[in-house]
Amino acid sequence: MARNEGGEPQDDCLFCKIVAGHVPATIVRETETTVAFRDINPQAPTHVLVIPKAHYPNAAELAAADPALTADVLRETRAVADEDKLESYRVVFNTGAGAGQTVFHAHAHVLGGRGMHWPPG
Repeated sequence: MARNEGGEPQDDCLFCKIVAGHVPATIVRETETTVAFRDINPQAPTHVLVIPKAHYPNAAELAAADPALTADVLRETRAVADEDKLESYRVVFNTGAGAGQTVFHAHAHVLGGRGMHWPPG
């Protein structure tokens, strides 16, 4: 995929299609700048993805291009945890295929509802 610094939707991006309403998702929260939805392959009792509505390929590019939007995503991770009544939870940003990123649209995983081990796999 070509580098996209403008945050414009990408026709071939699954998460952009969710933002546009073209692909169904179990949305748990939505703000002006973010969408949060349940992961289709949950790794914990709570496994929600929080994405910016603007397309950036990964967390590093999002943070460099739009720090305020990055903060919005992080604020929403807490809101998701609060709504699911999680006392503790993990927030994960996978950046790059080697780290396990499979959809190249920046997103935070909110994981909770079970014990988490360190270091992660």
